[in-house]
Amino acid sequence: MALDHQLVARKLLQARELQSLDLEEVGMAVGITASRINQIELGQAKPSGDEVLILANYYRHDFRDFLDESRPAPFEQIDILYRRHGDVFSPQDRRAIQEFLYLCEIEAVLEADIGDTKESFTFTPQGSRFKSHGEPAAKALRSLLGYASNEIPRDVFNDFRRIGIHLFRRRLASSDISGLYIEHPIAGHCVLVNYDEDIYRQRFSASHEAAHVIFDSSESVMVTFRQGTTFYKEGDLMEIRANRFASCYLMPPDQLPRIPQWTNEQAIKFAQQFRVSTTALSIALREAGIVDESTARSIRSVKVPFTEKIDPEAPANLSERQKASRLALLERGLSDYYVGLCFEAHQRGLISAGRLGEALLTDHAGMREISVLYGRSVRDGD
Repeated sequence: MALDHQLVARKLLQARELQSLDLEEVGMAVGITASRINQIELGQAKPSGDEVLILANYYRHDFRDFLDESRPAPFEQIDILYRRHGDVFSPQDRRAIQEFLYLCEIEAVLEADIGDTKESFTFTPQGSRFKSHGEPAAKALRSLLGYASNEIPRDVFNDFRRIGIHLFRRRLASSDISGLYIEHPIAGHCVLVNYDEDIYRQRFSASHEAAHVIFDSSESVMVTFRQGTTFYKEGDLMEIRANRFASCYLMPPDQLPRIPQWTNEQAIKFAQQFRVSTTALSIALREAGIVDESTARSIRSVKVPFTEKIDPEAPANLSERQKASRLALLERGLSDYYVGLCFEAHQRGLISAGRLGEALLTDHAGMREISVLYGRSVRDGD
């Protein structure tokens, strides 16, 4: 098939502009002159196959996104995202979001190749009162995943992966953003949680974005901003419903403690038990009518010490060095689940060592370091 260099030109230009990258920056990074890239983007020069591969890898795209007009790629979804909220996302965040989508697509392909089946979960809300949808949906999902009524979810990230959500955590430069949901045309439901938040807030954000998957997937793109910022839409019914779902999933209403006189120690104890912030706990108790606003303010005035918060993907049995390395990978979006999936695909001969490195966003040396960290091996001869 002849290379349609006008299609390539248009797609390469679109990929670069969506990430707010300038020609000089790209040229310096990939070793192709800015003038040459400019000529390719203008359709004045035909790119070689190697140039397409190099640029596709730098933009974190499958190279086929630039060669096949019929191949679905998330250009449209990303364009919608930035037309709605473009001023919020720095070039650094745009780059992070593209890497996130790249990982989602790889994860979806590897899951299909390995035969990793997911639980099917759908929920049809009853009535027009959005907030009332959250609690029964949370209860239904907890039941599907086998939770006892008094059991507290420990690894909610894995919970939502079990129902087919591609969930990644990644540090974003904008602290105003809690998370986002994108319907990827190949991968499907993709959720990004801002790793800039502490682990308890990340748990709530992941649950909140999962609610958008369950209720609002027709929107295709949604961004959640932290409350208290100018970007948060007070009274947004979809956000209220998502908050209610997250609260009920993490803190089942019938399991909330009823204590005559709350102390600071009790506030911290139960926030730790549910692995939520004292703010989230105070809101849940207030909405359940268990405490008044004065007591709720007292509960959220204390905080769970940062050092006592547990990240399920950085367990306590790791050495300090191992933990630091795991957290550095998580900060880039490389979850335990995803890394394990990549190595499993490599061990089965489904992907080469070179492709493994690309999937892990690193070079050969970095790939070896990750393999040692996770106690995995890289196949000789690949």
